[in-house]
Order: sequence, then structure tokens, then C-alpha cells
Amino acid sequence: MSLPPDSVALPYRIACVAGARPNFMKIAPVMKALQALGPQVDVKLVHTGQHYDEAMSAQFFAELGIPEPDVNLAAGSGSHAQQTADIMCKFEPVLDALQPHAVLVVGDVNSTLACTLVAVKRGTPVIHVEAGLRSFDRTMPEEINRVLTDQIAALLFTTEPAAQGHLLREGIAAERIHYVGNVMIDTLLGNLPNAAPAEQTVAAAGRPGFTSAPDGYAVVTLHRPANVDDAAVLRGLLDTVAHIAGRTPVVLPLHPRTRAAIERHGLQHLLARQDVLLLPPQGYLEMLGLMRSARVVLTDSGGIQEETTALGVPCITLRDNTERPITVEQGTNTIAGTDAQRILAIYDQLLAGGGKAGRVPHYWDGQAAVRIAQATLSWLQNGRP
Repeated sequence: MSLPPDSVALPYRIACVAGARPNFMKIAPVMKALQALGPQVDVKLVHTGQHYDEAMSAQFFAELGIPEPDVNLAAGSGSHAQQTADIMCKFEPVLDALQPHAVLVVGDVNSTLACTLVAVKRGTPVIHVEAGLRSFDRTMPEEINRVLTDQIAALLFTTEPAAQGHLLREGIAAERIHYVGNVMIDTLLGNLPNAAPAEQTVAAAGRPGFTSAPDGYAVVTLHRPANVDDAAVLRGLLDTVAHIAGRTPVVLPLHPRTRAAIERHGLQHLLARQDVLLLPPQGYLEMLGLMRSARVVLTDSGGIQEETTALGVPCITLRDNTERPITVEQGTNTIAGTDAQRILAIYDQLLAGGGKAGRVPHYWDGQAAVRIAQATLSWLQNGRP
């Protein structure tokens, strides 16, 4: 779709889509930067409602200063097919009503692909923030969402140089790709002064002093289907967490999917120990505070790999791959997989030597969203497809 500058009346309307928890940290700085362009741009926020907990969704919006959504599709949960189809059906009439000049999507969740498909088939160009990331693991639903969204998006913003190489190899024209940096880090840097102290968070859970152990504490997060849906894999990981807790207290905010899997497989006893603190899902500022002060973070989350790199906190990734290789090549991240011996060996090395220091990658400077807004406005003004 072409947007001839002499035929488009100002303001340019952009429909920004957010749906799940990882989206909120990415959409917040982008919305702010677009709104700062003033009367040239009219920004509308569409919340698909994919997030598993509406109360947590509202908390994130409040903490991150995200305006109330102009539209909430209230899609809810379901299988990948059900959720994607529901979002598509509900987004189509919204797109017709808003008539945006472009739809901006972030990340790699089902909302990202669903709204991209609807927009492109209706002739509305799509802008993809966080394009080009690849794990090369097609068993991950997120990888499918990433690849398909990138193939049909008109404007692609990348977080690291490797992403551009992936896109070029997949046949995407170089002029559609812009290396702008990481909007997740925009959010992190902007909110770091307001992060909730770790001691405050554990005290609120009735465990004051839990994060004050001489060797520090570990934060663990688990939510990937490959890690939590298989009873044997989950048991192995929880056994490993218990071993680590024997040396370093573990704070474990439990994703609803993980909690349900633990109960379904009867594995509650593995975490029933004084040196493991189970928490409900945490707000952004609480989680940021827990990670900032941790000795180490163990996770299967891509976003947390990035956040720990920005914070300079050692990270052990409980997956066999990562779509964010810059966190390994330049940052504090080490890929461990799910093998207990390898995880514990990396953990032991970390305690003995202080962990991987790393450095903050180029353009992870808190200004990625500003670069996105400026490039987007230029793209609209020049009638780019």
C-alpha cells in the first residue's frame, strides 16, 4: 500500500497494538515518543486482552504510564488457534472504524501476528517493533509469529545488528529495516529509579530478610510450554531450583501456567522449603527491583535476558537457544538448556567468580522509541510502502 504525501491529510493515525505482558514494556515508550510528535500524529491504542490477568494488566498500564486503551478487544485465553482467530475477528471491525494510516505491533505474541494479518489483508501497512529476532526453533510459537510478521510488515525496527542479517537473508529489502535499539531498555532505564526494593517485596510476602543472605539470592522465572508442560522437564528444573536454593535463597514468581502445571503433575513438594519463596506474578516495578539486586537470574524469558544484560546481572537461560544472541555475545547471559548438571556447573562458576560481566549493547541507551517515532514520521511523510 502506498501513501502519497500529497493525498494524506494530517494527522497521520497510527493504531498501536498491545496484548500480553511482554508487549506493555515495549509499547509504553513507543506511545510516548509518538505522542511527543504533536499534532502530526494521532495515536490510538488497541489492547487485545490476550494477557492472562486483567488486574495485572491494569497494574502494568498504571506503572508504565500507558494511557487507557482506546479499544479493548477482551480476547482472553485459549489455544493458539482460538486466541489468534478471536483477535483477528475482533480487530477487523476496529480497523475499519479507526482507518489508521499504519498499524504498529511489537514483539512476537499471538496478538502481534493476528493484528498484522488483518491489517495487511485490509491494505493497511504494518510497522513491526523488535523485528528480525530468531531462535531458529520452529517448535516455539513465538518464532512462527516473528517470521510471519516480518515477512509481511512494511517497516521493521530491530534491536541488534544480527536481526538485520536475518531479515536480509529472508529476502526483506534493506530500506525497510532500521536498527534503532531496544525499547525494553527505554522502559527499564526510565523506571529504574522507581523500582521497588527487593526487601520491600519479600517483606510484603511475609518473609522479611529473605533477600539478605550473605551470598545474595537468585530469581527464577519459568513459563515456556517446553519447560512447564512436560512433567519430566518441569521436575528436572524444579529439582535444580531446589539444589540452588540449598546454597542461595530463591525467589520464584510463579506464572499461572507454571503454577497450574506444578499442581497438575503433583510437584508442589519440590518447592515446599524455607529457602524458596513462591510469589504470585509481580508488577513491573517489583520485578525490576528483584532482578536489580539479585546475585543471578535463571529464566526462560527472552525479555529478562535483555533486562539482566542492561542491569549487569548474570543470567542463566533455561533454554537450548535464544533469539537474543547479543545478550550472550556482549551481555551477561549464558545459555544452559535444561540439563541439571550444566545449569549447576554454570551456577557454581558464577558463585566462584562473580559471574559474566558483559556490557550494554550499542543503542540500548533509552532513546530507541525516539528513533522509532522519527523514522516512522519520515516514512509516512515520504509515502513509503
